[in-house]
Amino acid sequence: MRVLERSVFVVVRTSCSHYLFARRDDRSRTVIVPYHGSRALKPGTLRSILKQAGMTVEELRHLL
Repeated sequence: MRVLERSVFVVVRTSCSHYLFARRDDRSRTVIVPYHGSRALKPGTLRSILKQAGMTVEELRHLL
């Protein structure tokens, strides 16, 4: 979630255990991120989040 906030996304709303992020410049481009405490995301879930955000693994590493 911090990586998305460091890029061009902001939290629009939360719903139970999920956060909805939207791009600052285009609110129609959204990313849904599950949040379950300190549990790590599964690799497939992380890939899905990156795909929704239009980010590559290299961009993710750069923003960490």
